[in-house]
Amino acid sequence: MTDSDIPPPPGQPPVLTQNAFTVLQRRYLLRDSKGKCIETPAQMFSRVASVIAGAEKKYGAQRDQIKGWHRRFYDLLASLKFLPNSPALMNAGRPNNMLSACFVLPIEDSIEAIFEAIKQTALIQKAGGGTGFSLDKLRPTGDRIASSGGTTSGPISFWRVFSEATDAIQQGAFRRGANMGTMTVEHPDILKFLRAKQNLKAFTNFNISVKITDGWMKRVLKSPGSLHIVKNPRTQNRFLLPRSLDIASYTINDLHKLTGKKVPPSAKARQFYSVGDIWKIIVNCAHKTGEPGVIFIDRINRDNPTPSLGPIETTNPCGEQPLLPFEACTLGSINLTKFVRSNDGKAVMDWQALDATVKLAVRFLDNIIDVSNYPVRDSVRLVHANRKIGLGVMGFADCLFLMGIPYDSKPGVDFASTVMNFINEKARRASTALANQRGPFPNWNESIWRTKRNKKVRNAALTCVAPTGTISIIADCSCGIEPTFSLVFVRRILAGTKLRQKNHIFEQVAKKAGFYTKKLENQILKTGSIQKINQIPPKIRKVFKCAYDIKPEWHVKMQAAFQQHCDAAVSKTINFPENATPAAVDKTYKLAYKLGCKGITIYRRHSRTQEPMSLD
Repeated sequence: MTDSDIPPPPGQPPVLTQNAFTVLQRRYLLRDSKGKCIETPAQMFSRVASVIAGAEKKYGAQRDQIKGWHRRFYDLLASLKFLPNSPALMNAGRPNNMLSACFVLPIEDSIEAIFEAIKQTALIQKAGGGTGFSLDKLRPTGDRIASSGGTTSGPISFWRVFSEATDAIQQGAFRRGANMGTMTVEHPDILKFLRAKQNLKAFTNFNISVKITDGWMKRVLKSPGSLHIVKNPRTQNRFLLPRSLDIASYTINDLHKLTGKKVPPSAKARQFYSVGDIWKIIVNCAHKTGEPGVIFIDRINRDNPTPSLGPIETTNPCGEQPLLPFEACTLGSINLTKFVRSNDGKAVMDWQALDATVKLAVRFLDNIIDVSNYPVRDSVRLVHANRKIGLGVMGFADCLFLMGIPYDSKPGVDFASTVMNFINEKARRASTALANQRGPFPNWNESIWRTKRNKKVRNAALTCVAPTGTISIIADCSCGIEPTFSLVFVRRILAGTKLRQKNHIFEQVAKKAGFYTKKLENQILKTGSIQKINQIPPKIRKVFKCAYDIKPEWHVKMQAAFQQHCDAAVSKTINFPENATPAAVDKTYKLAYKLGCKGITIYRRHSRTQEPMSLD
């Protein structure tokens, strides 16, 4: 696409911060063959809106009607009320035209299948997408290979190949696509998996999570001394893990094979790992480095909208979108700050305007499915058959600031539940309206939408909460549902560029109250908190709390409130202070399970040397 191909903006140009413009210029705006930018942010939004509006032709829209949708979609984006995931902004109208961020690829247990998956990963990541993988089907280290008579090097060695391939693909890319690697807690190589990322230089382009079933979690809670049993995915043989194992070098032959359904009394001595031991390793590793996260896989599959197609095995890179093998999904987020109004001096939500935006955003995301190119052929088939979308929110913490509601409070959690319930219900209503016009998703007849809910919808899944890292910079709002990291902080983006970010809501409140100074700004940049600055009135300090001012249990309660009203899942990091103990992490992981979360990720401050957001 050249500058002459870019459709002129049909509405007012967006009002952007300098940081937003910097990010757009570095990553999103079209460039010519010499690397010079050839479009403005307004033209970018017009380009995207034009491509998405083009899907209306498939459903009988005439030229003037398509122009009308172009205008409506442009206004939606340029107002910063809603933004789709980054690949849609980057790639719409470009030769690859790949608009989805989230993919899951299967890894079957053969050399041919493994390297086919690596090839597919390369195609997706080259286009700016992220990929999720389950390592469950790969036979354990030392297991027999019938074709050669040798033994396998195990899942971790093949996982390393995926990681190296991703590093090579992403050199020079304008977006570093992340990966998710997951493994069931019952795989024989689980000890190797749990320890793999304790080396902070290993697998740097992967997030990892261990998958835990309800049955296993109940044993952790009620009988942590029960022995941990693993299963060879190739033979289904069961084993115990001896405590004497050398984690770096053990093979399947070093495990204690079980021959019956019950564990014999002779095996109940303390020479084998119990479920409580494995749980403790998970907790200690997360405390040390932030990984692994935990996925409660049975909960995810209870909400699988198409169980007849098989179980969900893993998620997208940030955990908010569980997907079937070969499935893909496009995400988009509503900026909640744009719907706060003043009514007689009191901040209130404009629910009518939010309703209209949800309706338009659902149509926008559904249209993306029809116009997007997908690098992997099997993804095309499944995406069009299920038509999953992921509508979520950003700017939630800023919305609370505007409403004067503390994040760590019952009113804050109740507001979260109210907002997400509203969006979820309105999204379903919009999807039903589209189904009446365009037909339900092709797999609807065998989905839970027909068999359990008796509801016709266009999309098998509609809502999730994504992290919104870069698009929240464009929209100048807080990320996803996270509390703001600090009211002033430094963010690092691609190629090491540093951006100083200030919370404009706090700045306005502080200036109105007469205590904002440059000195105060620099003080916040050093401490990351205003809670001990006595010159700031207590009622302002109570509202403007940041990530590390908030106790972990309130982070979990907030995640659970959103999860209650999401079809898919919620991306949320539970922040811990640097001096937090493993016991605190243990308590928080168990609380996440108790409150109905589908997964959990924690991060203890300064447990890594490189952090995307930092103080000065």
